[in-house]
Amino acid sequence: MEKRRLGRSDLLVPPVVFGGNVFGWTVDRATSFDLLDRMVEQGLTMIDTADVYSAWVEGHKGGESEVLIGAWLASRGGRDRVILATKCGMRMGDGNRGLSARWIEQAVEHSLRRLGTDYIDLYQAHEPDPEVPLEETMTALARLVQAGKVRVLGNSNFSAAQTEAALAVSRDLGLPRFESTQPEFNLIAREGFEGPLADLCRREEIGAISYFALAAGFLSGKYRSEADVSGARAGRVAACMTPRNMRILQTLLEVAEAEGVPPAAAAIAWVRTQPGITAPIASATSLAQLDALILAARHRLSPESLGRLNAASLHG
Repeated sequence: MEKRRLGRSDLLVPPVVFGGNVFGWTVDRATSFDLLDRMVEQGLTMIDTADVYSAWVEGHKGGESEVLIGAWLASRGGRDRVILATKCGMRMGDGNRGLSARWIEQAVEHSLRRLGTDYIDLYQAHEPDPEVPLEETMTALARLVQAGKVRVLGNSNFSAAQTEAALAVSRDLGLPRFESTQPEFNLIAREGFEGPLADLCRREEIGAISYFALAAGFLSGKYRSEADVSGARAGRVAACMTPRNMRILQTLLEVAEAEGVPPAAAAIAWVRTQPGITAPIASATSLAQLDALILAARHRLSPESLGRLNAASLHG
């Protein structure tokens, strides 16, 4: 399977990254193991998670996804077969949050323990922390790299200006820099990446592993009317059902039929072809959904299909 370099790092990542937010939330242990087995077998060898997954569920404190991934690794072995990416900074169930040196030092140890590993391939600041100087954050993250606990650094939900400021701190202090960023990006939401952030990524050779490739499932083709909306992401999906987005979805459905692939595969394949994107992140809760991700990693949309999706996405 094709691999792409993440930023200037030595991480070579597959065309689609598996989003681990579903583990311990909408996917139980047995299904999680089945999904992880099949994705690695098929070459999707990068898993993106976060310490906060899934603190939003009643009774959860965060760390549930990492625990399941760690249990799978302990059961299967072969740590070197996968690229593990996780994050810190968002509010955990115990109230801890942020990018202070104190919390980063604690958070990484918690993640390492839950994952059952002695190193994390990509450790990401999950969101900016305006209360902590960037110098403190980047110095603390650099110590993790120097200690061998983390291989590569990245961020998520940082703007172009915030990312550029972090790069300047790393450059001025001689520290490891952010090699990746995680913006929201899909057929119905392009503005968070295109423009200054995409330009910065290309100029500074920063990898972009975008999230919400399927817009919380809206672009899977499963939801074609309000009557179809149900489940854990019902609120997000319902918010997507604007007249503009429904027109984009209709074009996606037509393109998918013409290409002979599921709508989810077409939507993800479109993301991974966009300028500046290294690989989209997408989740699956069943083996059938995972097959669409695997297909998206290999399928090349025709120029006509790409043109139709680009036009629909830009103009609705």
